[in-house]
Amino acid sequence: MRVACLFSGGKDSSFAAYKAFKEGHEIRALVTLVPKHAESYMFHYPNLQLTPLQAKLMRFPHVMVDTEGEKEKELVDLRLAISRVEGIEGVVSGALASVYQKKRVDAVCQELGLESIAPLWKRDPETNLREELAEGFEVIFTGIAADGLDESWLGRKLDEDAIRDLKRLHKKYGIHIGGEGGEFESFVLNCPLFDKPIRVKKAHRVMESPNRGFYEIEEVETG
Repeated sequence: MRVACLFSGGKDSSFAAYKAFKEGHEIRALVTLVPKHAESYMFHYPNLQLTPLQAKLMRFPHVMVDTEGEKEKELVDLRLAISRVEGIEGVVSGALASVYQKKRVDAVCQELGLESIAPLWKRDPETNLREELAEGFEVIFTGIAADGLDESWLGRKLDEDAIRDLKRLHKKYGIHIGGEGGEFESFVLNCPLFDKPIRVKKAHRVMESPNRGFYEIEEVETG
């Protein structure tokens, strides 16, 4: 099937695109919505300026559309962004457990006469994280917004120790291990679709409160 992949540069949208590619779908473009603030109900916020580089490393066309990030109104921008990719039959999303996001992507696809494809939907979040690691995904945490998460998570790599700590925080605070409740955001430095890895040369942490902040990447190199 010819598809567009909703793409934030984070672990799940990248993994969904990878799974779609492995399943034989033809990826016509990666589609990134850029909200003007972090309060978007639908879309990822940190480090979206680097998604064109990620798309280039995957050799896929890339579409970026700005959105005000206002609840429900941002769906108009989603329709616009998807409509910019010609000749597609479906849309791939990285939805894992967020019914709010999945229902709205499904509705937009229905309006446009496209199939909504969610390769990760309802997967066990721990299993999903472990499979991402096993497939060679290199991921760092770039946003936090939950009790139990602090500044030390920003820039931290996703690995077995991080999964263990997320499981502990899930038991203590109820956070979703996959971050589907907005507890954290991520950025993919490397995956099987990349020609070469990304390395962060310069970044800084911005903390809005003890449990809320972002890892802003300022400079990267590849190779």
